[in-house]
Amino acid sequence: MYRTHNCNNLKRENLNESVTLSGWVQKTRNKGFIIWVDLRDRYGITQLVFDEERTPEEVFNKAKALNREFVIQVKGIVLERESKNSNINTGDVEVLVDELTILNKSNTPPFTIEDNTDGGEELRMQYRYLDIRRTPVKEKLIFRSKVSMAVRNYMTKEGFIEVETPYLIKSTPEGARDFVVPSRMNSGQFYALPQSPQTFKQLLMVGGLDKYFQIVKCFRDEDLRADRQPEFTQIDCEMTFVEQEDVLAQFEGLIKYLIKEIKGVEIEEFPRIKYEDAIKNYGNDKPDIRFGMIFSELNDLAQGKGFKVFDSQELVVGIAVPNAANFTRKEIDSLIDFVKRPQIGAKGLIWVKLNDDGSYKSSVDKFFNSSDLESWAKRTGANIGDLILILSGDAKTTRHQLSSLRMELAKKLGLRNPNEFAPVWITDFPLLEWDEETNRFHAMHHPFTAPKPEHIEILNKNPREVKANAYDLVINGNEVGGGSIRIHDGDLQAKIFDLLGLTFEEANTQFGFLMNAFKYGAPPHGGIAFGFDRLVAILCGEETIRDFIAFPKNNSGRDIMIEAPSYLDKLQLKELFLKTTEDKEN
Repeated sequence: MYRTHNCNNLKRENLNESVTLSGWVQKTRNKGFIIWVDLRDRYGITQLVFDEERTPEEVFNKAKALNREFVIQVKGIVLERESKNSNINTGDVEVLVDELTILNKSNTPPFTIEDNTDGGEELRMQYRYLDIRRTPVKEKLIFRSKVSMAVRNYMTKEGFIEVETPYLIKSTPEGARDFVVPSRMNSGQFYALPQSPQTFKQLLMVGGLDKYFQIVKCFRDEDLRADRQPEFTQIDCEMTFVEQEDVLAQFEGLIKYLIKEIKGVEIEEFPRIKYEDAIKNYGNDKPDIRFGMIFSELNDLAQGKGFKVFDSQELVVGIAVPNAANFTRKEIDSLIDFVKRPQIGAKGLIWVKLNDDGSYKSSVDKFFNSSDLESWAKRTGANIGDLILILSGDAKTTRHQLSSLRMELAKKLGLRNPNEFAPVWITDFPLLEWDEETNRFHAMHHPFTAPKPEHIEILNKNPREVKANAYDLVINGNEVGGGSIRIHDGDLQAKIFDLLGLTFEEANTQFGFLMNAFKYGAPPHGGIAFGFDRLVAILCGEETIRDFIAFPKNNSGRDIMIEAPSYLDKLQLKELFLKTTEDKEN
């Protein structure tokens, strides 16, 4: 038996018991005649003591050789500690060791295995197996497991069936780039790794399973950010005989359950915001509604006064920042510098202070009088003590810039409380968006999304105005899920393919299996997929997903621990009917 207890078990009630523990050496403190060792396992830390007078000489000498991360087993007696440690659960006791077995020695780790480590991110990713020993990373992986179990419990109780779908599928041109896998048995042909199980879950609905879910790996060959990885996990769900309201109600239930089960917080409201209102009021389709600073358009109040910065632009738009009139000029200049960053791209920023005495002070006093500024205050909902910030330019770009500024201000003012959860449904997306480069429509979500029933009749006349029967769930400014009611009618699906520029032959080649399935009694169906990594991070009060993944990739999509991707040798390439650059040149 390697252990009778783990390193978080022992309490005062275990005093004088003989116990066996196993784990890693966290640190040692050698006073010459007495040695203390912190022993760590997944569960916690227990202090060991080796005493020159009370510990067998052979064991004491062995203890002198212990270093960080040695794997050891000890046997001994539980004693009360003289110097208690209230920071750990076992802080009232220690184990006087009388037997020591070194199970494995360790090299000196490249960084300290402690909560606050001295290792940089790339170094820790290279030695990820060591990083996982650190409590912050370990706890995040345990937290992820807890959320996963809660999802499965809820979905199973709600009558959903978990079904695994294939990983080796067919490449399609829609969406992000596919990761492709060459087939050895089929010369010149390739599988693709799934960006989602979309068509398979629809086929499961045609198959009559009624309610499906899967916690599934998906793959997208796209540029990475802090909240993206080339491989990621979805909670993938589909239901038959449902309309949009049925889906929203079902998965509001899931989110309520998770937040209550995991965080102990009750969520009552899931507001609905139409896509065009989200863009108009927040500058993006994933608004953080934990705080205000809603956009107010000022064209009619600010233009025509001889101020060219406003007069020549498509949009003049501002926000009221609460209790920020006391910002110093240095603080305001830092905000101006922020919006001028290349990532934001604004040329400047107009500001107005509503002073405590009711007066106004602005950066445009030469062009606008107090009456003008008062009208801006009324439009933006600014009160005494607030600060109005205004941008102008073309509508799309300016809204994006102000959205970035709004989030920066919320961070600066401490308005993004990670322990507060503010979900919101975004609905009524455009079904199609026009791409100037390719001169054709693209599906806003994917080509299997149904139009709003009342918009089907205008598909031929005005496809740009057609709204999708689609919905995204946003929590705290992060999109955590998206879905739609699907097309289940073959003729309507063919019409959508046609609008997307696919010929009959192309549509049949790529999606003929789905079109054929629709000929055999496809029921109305819809669903949603949640980004599991992102959802877990948000539930834990964070937004970066990397530490919630056991073995993540870096910003270049590389696993620097196992050095992947890597080159194949020539024999493997030959078996797969692939050529190296050198072969092609010859």
